[in-house]
Amino acid sequence: MGVQGLTSFLANHKMIYREVQFRRSRLVIDGCNLNYLLYFKSGLDENHGGEYAAYRNLIENFITALRTCEITPYVVLDGGSDVTDKKVETVAKRSEDRVQRAHQAAVSGKQMSILPRMAELVFKQTLARLKVPVAQCYEEADQEIAALASEWQCPVLSNDSDFYIFDLPAGLLPISGFQWKEVKQSGSQSYISCRRYYRSSFCAFIGLQHQLLPTFAALAGNDYVKLRGINWAQFAPAGRETSSRLEGLLCWLKKFQDPQDALEAALVLMGELSEKKKKEVLQTLHLGMEDYQPCRSSLSRFFLHGAPPEFPALEEEADLIPNWMLLPLTQAWLFADVLDVLRLQTMGLGCAVEPEDLPSTNLTSSSLRQVMYGLLLGSRKSIQVDEIDRDGLLVTSIPVKPKSTSVGKSLVLNSLNEVALSDRLKVLLEALGGTEESLRLLPPQLKLPAAVTCYWMQRAQPPPDRSLLKALLMGMSNGNMLRSRTGEQTHIKTAVKQLVRDLYACVAALQNNGHKQKVDMHVAYAFNQWQACLRDSIRLNQLLHFPLPEPDVAGNKLIRIPVQDGELKDVTTNQKLRNSQTVSSINLKRQ
Repeated sequence: MGVQGLTSFLANHKMIYREVQFRRSRLVIDGCNLNYLLYFKSGLDENHGGEYAAYRNLIENFITALRTCEITPYVVLDGGSDVTDKKVETVAKRSEDRVQRAHQAAVSGKQMSILPRMAELVFKQTLARLKVPVAQCYEEADQEIAALASEWQCPVLSNDSDFYIFDLPAGLLPISGFQWKEVKQSGSQSYISCRRYYRSSFCAFIGLQHQLLPTFAALAGNDYVKLRGINWAQFAPAGRETSSRLEGLLCWLKKFQDPQDALEAALVLMGELSEKKKKEVLQTLHLGMEDYQPCRSSLSRFFLHGAPPEFPALEEEADLIPNWMLLPLTQAWLFADVLDVLRLQTMGLGCAVEPEDLPSTNLTSSSLRQVMYGLLLGSRKSIQVDEIDRDGLLVTSIPVKPKSTSVGKSLVLNSLNEVALSDRLKVLLEALGGTEESLRLLPPQLKLPAAVTCYWMQRAQPPPDRSLLKALLMGMSNGNMLRSRTGEQTHIKTAVKQLVRDLYACVAALQNNGHKQKVDMHVAYAFNQWQACLRDSIRLNQLLHFPLPEPDVAGNKLIRIPVQDGELKDVTTNQKLRNSQTVSSINLKRQ
């Protein structure tokens, strides 16, 4: 993300940063950036379904560290896609790269920075439980983050190099230098050691006019601009053993005062261009610069008073987004991809760690998404939704027709929030192929995962092995579903022991070639299918305004199978059933 190569360039010029003791302040956090970095830097599992309970604990520890230092976090998340398509090339390239890395992870066993499917939901659920203020934007969050931090005169926490370009009065705190795991004391006060960046320090060090920084970002290449054909390294100071592209660009740019003069000079460096091509290049460069311009914050009122921002719709989109959606969208209670379906008729599905020769696990939950599209598009059901998914190693667009359940046919999106709970529940359960009666005896938190599991058993290909089903149920319930209603503890203990044996059989199936730590793809593939079904059922449940309670993904210990050397032995030891235990106290530990 951000300006290509800028983070690495600044890492070689650390004198630009100021070492600070950060405490007693508001802090605007780039939520999507933090979510990725927290998970990837933690060493948690990426390849076997995710370690969600451990990730929840990590998020809790992070927030505790901030609050210990009297730092008040405000987390801002990305929303829907950019409707202008100015980032389409960047988005496509990232999708292709992610599919390649997911395949490599599947066949090699290496961790390749593939975020597990439910990690984002764990992030949101944990922040909500901790009562951390969270806002989900309608589009990309960078400009909103910068505007809010500027209005509140507080720093931004992010590793996105775009924030090196924004004019942030209180500066940027890079996550990479934010030592939150080592809270320190100064007298009676606690603080976090970190580095603070001001763009004024960068400009002074380089000798560049501050108004040229957005021009620098556009010419260097960011998410919007991919300028080709100029060898910037030729302008770097002579006599250096190595000259970087950015160093040369900055040296060239220092001689200008006006951004437009610099842009026109850059066109000359590109050689012979037609007038039409010059106009296109200039337009692209201006687009690459415009999002760094200051704007008023639309989130301040939401954080302080709970009022969602107005939707910045184009004129032709005036009636697409119902007013009732704005608050749950901003609260991150409703998934942001609904905006892509409504505005662009697209849905990016992401990918899991799976090899190219197996079909995408997203196909398993396709009918759930079709019901979502039917509810969202209503009278526009003749419009197809283009799902962005993988086909082998290729990222492709798959047209999908919306469909309706028998009850859903009569529902209208504008008044969906006013529909009776019983009708909303019928839509959800009909999509999942379940009934209220079949779920009646289950605890509320397990009703949706149980219905999803039944759906998965019917849809997954190849059909899941029974031992996987039992292992999954144990992971979901943490033993709670096995409590006796009749007091026949011996009978239940026997059932528990049998399920534990099935769980170990499932774990053993994942022991592939020992030290290589590769996952057995048949087992992992089935669990990837289940997580796809869970994700899409949770999204449908959100759209229907929670006819069933949303399951606590980390709290229900949704399964991560241990596969590394010695790990199975540790699990066996830690999960040993003692005869003195009652069934109600059995708590099977998950790694």
